[in-house]
Amino acid sequence: MGHVYTPGLKVTEYTKVSKRRILPLKGKVLVEVGQEVAPKDVVAKTELPGSVNQISASNLLGCDPEYLDSYLTVKMKQPLKKNDIFIQNKGFLGTGLFKTSLRMPFDGYVESISNVTGNILVRANPVPVEVTAYLAGKVTEIIPEEGVVVESNASFIQGIFGIGGERFGPIVVVTPDPDSDITEDLVEESHRGKILVCGRRITAKAFYKAMNIGVKGIVGGGVDDRDLREILGMDIGVAITGSEDIATTLIITEGFGNIPMAKRTFELLKKYEGKDASINGATQIRAGVIRPEIVITQPKPPEGFTEPVETKVGLSIGSAIRAIRAPYFGMLGKVIELPPELRVLESESKARVLKIRFTDGTEAIIPRANVETIEM
Repeated sequence: MGHVYTPGLKVTEYTKVSKRRILPLKGKVLVEVGQEVAPKDVVAKTELPGSVNQISASNLLGCDPEYLDSYLTVKMKQPLKKNDIFIQNKGFLGTGLFKTSLRMPFDGYVESISNVTGNILVRANPVPVEVTAYLAGKVTEIIPEEGVVVESNASFIQGIFGIGGERFGPIVVVTPDPDSDITEDLVEESHRGKILVCGRRITAKAFYKAMNIGVKGIVGGGVDDRDLREILGMDIGVAITGSEDIATTLIITEGFGNIPMAKRTFELLKKYEGKDASINGATQIRAGVIRPEIVITQPKPPEGFTEPVETKVGLSIGSAIRAIRAPYFGMLGKVIELPPELRVLESESKARVLKIRFTDGTEAIIPRANVETIEM
């Protein structure tokens, strides 16, 4: 068998990247096909319906439900501010003394009154939702009332794991090599609004300092699980990440622990230091795999490129791969053999294997399920 599929990460200096930018419910598209957009440009917008409160008004006011309308002090659907009075009784025996008033629990309006149950529904104002382009590129497709597709030529790097959502900013490399950690003293006030790159481990203390300064994101080779728990205040579950309530996105490219960033990945990020990048920490490991990513738009081809490299899918002789299981976890190498027959493993189970030559020159035979490709 000369070619088989295996999951992998992409580390590509020049490729075509397309992103679907879709609203959570139908709304309005604000751009046209062929239009050039910047990452922060709003391409579509909509409004989410506000939350609803049901208030037992007749009981609170001490009146008959059928006369509830006469106590309203505002019009239906009239815009109101939080704590505005919207209904009030006439007080003790209609004298105006000891009036009972009901106030808005939020900015919104009175939506409906029931003269049968005596309940009033008040609704909060709609929540505006905007979808940005995320990439600096061109709109290639419009999905009516839903969103757009934005396309760009770019350097594209996928990570193993991340937290935090979409961010945008210039790249700053803060360590001299792939084997150095990011520590508190390397994070400076001048890094506000930047995306920091370190070689090896991202420490919790450095992350907290970066977040307090206003750093947009940190990319590193690895993170300790204890540091990750300290950053989040909890253990990570199996669900998708990316929606955490943190101001700084974290992306690791290699794995958990003190793992240096792959040399090629570090050199690629170093090469484009100072350029703007779009990053997203969203990760899903199970079905429907989603990887965190760094996208650096390339308006012009880098030296040595004329056309974007098309993504390769699969595993073949010469493929760059990373081991993702012990005892070779995190080690990089290239495929030198792909035996077609099943082999008996130490566990006495049978599986397809491959032979890998690691970057240190050593070789090993490991199950194909224990590696992922690195698409260069």
